[in-house]
Amino acid sequence: MDGPIYSSPVFDADNLQRRDSARVWHPYSPMPGTAPVIPVVAAEGTRLRLADGREAVDGMSSWWAAIHGYRHPALDEALHRQVDELAHVMFGGITHPAAIEVVERLVEMSPAGLEHVFLADSGSVSVEVAIKMSLQYMRGIGRPERSKLLTVRAGYHGDTLACMSVCDPVNGMHSMFAGILPQQLFAPAPEPVFGATFTNGDIADLESMLADHSHEIAGIILEPVVQGAGGMRFYAPEYLAAVRRLCDEHGVLLIADEIATGFGRSGELFGCDHAGVSPDVMCVGKALTGGYMSMAATLCTTAVAEGVSAAESGALMHGPTFMGNPLAAAVANASLEQLSVRDWRAEVGGIEATLVGGLEAARSFAGVADVRVLGAIGVIEMAQPVDMVESQRILLGRGVWLRPFGKLLYTMPPYVSSPEDLDAIVGAMLAVVESTP
Repeated sequence: MDGPIYSSPVFDADNLQRRDSARVWHPYSPMPGTAPVIPVVAAEGTRLRLADGREAVDGMSSWWAAIHGYRHPALDEALHRQVDELAHVMFGGITHPAAIEVVERLVEMSPAGLEHVFLADSGSVSVEVAIKMSLQYMRGIGRPERSKLLTVRAGYHGDTLACMSVCDPVNGMHSMFAGILPQQLFAPAPEPVFGATFTNGDIADLESMLADHSHEIAGIILEPVVQGAGGMRFYAPEYLAAVRRLCDEHGVLLIADEIATGFGRSGELFGCDHAGVSPDVMCVGKALTGGYMSMAATLCTTAVAEGVSAAESGALMHGPTFMGNPLAAAVANASLEQLSVRDWRAEVGGIEATLVGGLEAARSFAGVADVRVLGAIGVIEMAQPVDMVESQRILLGRGVWLRPFGKLLYTMPPYVSSPEDLDAIVGAMLAVVESTP
């Protein structure tokens, strides 16, 4: 094996790529990988420094998490301070100030009624916990036959088994795990699009399914207003409000997956805020720590907590080893504090205006199926799948990092992105569109 990677401030990009290819298994990739990965050796603000010396504007916020950018002084300081006091301690039978504070902050800023918080390791785990909560709640209130979930198509909720069972059954990973995943119920994807007129007929299919199967449904899980990795679809808030009403009528729980939408990404603090609704259970993650550490949370109402605790187990049956990790909790507190002291609404509004104005030009190209923007999310949907390798060659050639998937070329930049950063992102996206046959 070659010497240590960090033995010199000069990095050999080819060497890093070769060593990575031999041993490292990347997400959604075969082993060995078929496409080159890009070695990154440092990051600051909105810029990634590549091993070959180039810089790239990060238009992805590291999968939508680094909303404050990199090396933010307040977040750095919080981590440095916490590591000198307590890096980790088990959360079973023990608590610590950073965890208590982050839970209190989440309750204070979340939709009304969410009073209790279970800290998790990742977004997928928080959804697993939410599903467990809904099933144990039904057992606790004497309705154990209610053991299925109703969801909508084009959704994405994570990669673990229960999460996959409520992801889109066509675009998700169901086919590879047939016979293993729990069988859930799927209504059509939400319509109409964000900003369009909603009528009660738009939710008729879900309403009918709920009426027919309410005796076996524990909850409805969906992404509020923005369906993320399932297709980057933006739908009318009135649809979400109607789902809340139906949940109340049939006595089922509303589970809001705010992992991608939480903390301002869609222009409101939470996606549920667009509709003025409060869920019974809510999952958050990604931007919770500003992209510094892995941490997520599942929030619930007092009624849900009491129901879960009344089940035969007498407790929520979940307990991650790194639950409530002090380092993650400390940097999460610093990230949430930034949302309280900075005008994030103005930042996101400025990003939205730039993306609306800049990406509109893509509509004139024959290969473009749609262009849509909401908050700090900009999407160009192509008629055919995007060539990942060629598109990233073009993007990096223009000093921008994006990660297209399927037919979607999209950006979710950090809230602190400058006008110059945004212009670079827009220009790079249009360059990919222009190069598409």
